[in-house]
Amino acid sequence: MSDKHQHHGDHGRRAHHSEKAKQQLVNRLKRIEGQVRGITRMIEEDVYCDDVLNQISSIGAALYGVRRILLEAHIRSCVVEQIKEGQLSVIDELMITIGKMTK
Repeated sequence: MSDKHQHHGDHGRRAHHSEKAKQQLVNRLKRIEGQVRGITRMIEEDVYCDDVLNQISSIGAALYGVRRILLEAHIRSCVVEQIKEGQLSVIDELMITIGKMTK
């Protein structure tokens, strides 16, 4: 396995996205984090339920966007590289992940 796949997590591999791509994902996630804090305040302040539900839907859509971007990057980089290295088990791993995402 190549060194760029190594990390401290469960699978012994590491993502290798560009700094620009990482920063874009981090920025999106920080916005989502702020939206979640906003929902907490809305609940604490007894904001009308429909307004809270709409905000929750917005967060869901934002997370879906992050997931879509990350999945595409994963396929185009990590998966392709592992297939080129003969690690075809990455396809099974990807199918399991997609299955979890589509539940």
